[in-house]
Amino acid sequence: MLLLNPGPVTLSERVRQSLLQTDLCHRESEFFDLQDEARARLLKIYALDPAAWSAVLMTGSGTAALESMIAGLVPEQGKLLIVQNGVYGERIAQIATQYRIAHTLVKHDWMDAPDLDRIAAALKADKAITHVAVIHHETTTGRLNDIAAVDRLCQEHGVRLLVDAVSSFGAEAIDFGGSIDAVSATANKCLHGVPGAAFVIARRSALAQAASRTYYLDIGRLAKLQDQRNTPFTPSVHAYYALVEALREHEEEGGWQARHQRYAALAEQARAGLAALGIEPLWPASQSSVVLRAYKLPQGVTYEQLHDGLKTRGFVIYAGQGGLSAQLFRISTMGALTPADIDRLVDGFKALTQR
Repeated sequence: MLLLNPGPVTLSERVRQSLLQTDLCHRESEFFDLQDEARARLLKIYALDPAAWSAVLMTGSGTAALESMIAGLVPEQGKLLIVQNGVYGERIAQIATQYRIAHTLVKHDWMDAPDLDRIAAALKADKAITHVAVIHHETTTGRLNDIAAVDRLCQEHGVRLLVDAVSSFGAEAIDFGGSIDAVSATANKCLHGVPGAAFVIARRSALAQAASRTYYLDIGRLAKLQDQRNTPFTPSVHAYYALVEALREHEEEGGWQARHQRYAALAEQARAGLAALGIEPLWPASQSSVVLRAYKLPQGVTYEQLHDGLKTRGFVIYAGQGGLSAQLFRISTMGALTPADIDRLVDGFKALTQR
């Protein structure tokens, strides 16, 4: 079965085999060697200086990393502005509410790009704001938000930026040179690892001032202990094995730029094939990520018919979220996919829609 959902992904054989490595105690030096390699390789993806940046590992999904980042890196007396244009921006607001973090929202319709003028106006109107949170790739619609433009606003207003890069890290460009204090991400999306290992890439200067609102996901404690070749709890050891193997594979294939090109080629192949069948993308490529594209459901065919018919042919696609479920479906090109797989996928769509 080939997974075309936005994570977990179809694994390469070498990553799958890495899960069969020897059982390992997380208090032994061999585990800390594994942890150190994962942390170093994560920083290397975007050529980050380990003296200035830390890769903080944790066991959990991408949401665990997001929660750890929001709960830890907005100071006790800080205030968060949340740019919200999909499900995952709404999730940040729910996290901030649950931790009683002072926050304000710049809400958008799920179909809209972030309005830079409204964000600038909100920053200008409220000098208590210390941080902005934004989704890089909003997989609700497949839109790639312009975090570089949001970063420029943060620099102009002297506030720090927290980025949910869960479904973009490792395949889309991220400029860490501006106001970004941290990005949250996970192993089982663009890096092609397995669920269970997540991480935050954070400035050491931000970690030094981290709040301690949460216990298991306390980013300051996690970072400090990992620097000491230690861990507070039992990590998902085999997920770390897979992460390290996936990171080795990622580098050998040419890093994030090569992965970007690979996804872009597969996404364009799928777009062209579906367009020939009259199935149109929600956004032009210039507004979309290379990771996932949203498509309008063809006339007279329900999502359930598409999903179930394609599943019998060995593919799992993804529904639109919330109210979009009756309008859209989504296809991700992450994971161990080939052009031949996309050809077979398009043939499946043809059989299901051309009657």
